[in-house]
Amino acid sequence: MRKIIGIGETILDIIFKNEQPTAAVPGGSVFNGMISLGRLGMPVTMITETGNDKVGGIIKQFMLDNGVDDTHVCMYEDGRTAISLAYLNDRNDAEYTFYKDYPKARLDVEWPEINKDDIIMMGSYFVLNPVLREKVKEFLDYATKREALIYYDINFRSSHASEAIKLYSTILENFEYASIVRGSTEDFQNMFGINDPEKAYKQEVSYHCKYMLCTDADGDICLLTPETTKKYKVNKIETVSTIGAGDNFNAGVVYGLMKENIGRNNIAAMTEEQWSRVITHGQTLAAQVCQSFNNSISKEFAEKYGRNNE
Repeated sequence: MRKIIGIGETILDIIFKNEQPTAAVPGGSVFNGMISLGRLGMPVTMITETGNDKVGGIIKQFMLDNGVDDTHVCMYEDGRTAISLAYLNDRNDAEYTFYKDYPKARLDVEWPEINKDDIIMMGSYFVLNPVLREKVKEFLDYATKREALIYYDINFRSSHASEAIKLYSTILENFEYASIVRGSTEDFQNMFGINDPEKAYKQEVSYHCKYMLCTDADGDICLLTPETTKKYKVNKIETVSTIGAGDNFNAGVVYGLMKENIGRNNIAAMTEEQWSRVITHGQTLAAQVCQSFNNSISKEFAEKYGRNNE
C-alpha cells in the first residue's frame, strides 16, 4: 500500500484575535496537512522533532488521535518544544512570533521505509535550515533512490527573505529533488523578487522541476507544466483564520494524487481533467479549514468527504 510521509517542524500555535488568545492547536506547515490526511484515512507518517515536555506530549498524542504514525518523532531532552504566537489581523491572516529552544543534536531518528510511488511532503525553512540540511538531504537522497514522489511546498516567509541569497543554491537543490513544487506569489517574491507565477516558473523552477502550482491568497491558482499554463478561480468565502489554508491545499493535492494513482513516473501522463480534480481537492480542503481556528480539516468534514470520494 502506498503511504504519505511528511518531514517538517511541529509547533504549538497560540492564536490571538483582538489581542486575546482564542485557541491553542498543534501546528507546523507539513504537520497541518498530515493531520488532515490522517483524518481522511490516508496512511501517513510524520518525521519531526519535539521536546520531551508537556507540549511535546500533547503534540504526539494529537498525532496518534488523528491517525498519524509517530514512530519517527525525535523527542529531545535538551530543549523545549517550539511555540508560536499567531496574531490574526482584520483579514484573519496571521503574523507570527516564534519561541524556539532546540538542542545541538537535531532530528535523531531512523527513516521510515520508503517504497516506489510513496509520496513525500516537505516544506518551509525546516528543509532549508543549514543546521538540518545534512539530515534532510540524506532523507531526500533515500526517497529519490526509492522512486518516491516528492511534493515540495516552498512556504518561504518574509522573516527569511534576508537569507534568500545565502539559501539560493539549497532552494534550487530542493527543486531538483521535487516532483511537484508548490509556492505562493509571496514565496516567490520573498525568494526571487518575482511575484508573477509564469516568470518564476520560467526563470527559476522549470529547469529543475517540470510541475509547479502557485497560489495567491484568494486569487487564482496557477498550474504550470511543460505542456500547459492554466488558471483556476478561487471561490470567495468568509474566513475565520487562514493559518492552515496553504497547508491544507497541499493536503488536498496529495489526497488527489493518491486518488488518481499518480506516482513519480506517471505525472507526465496526467490529463488536464486529472489536474483539475487534484486541484479541486486542494481548494476544497483549504476552504474548509479557513472556516475555523483549527489548522486542519475537522474530523466530521473528513469523514463525510472521505465517504464521498471512495
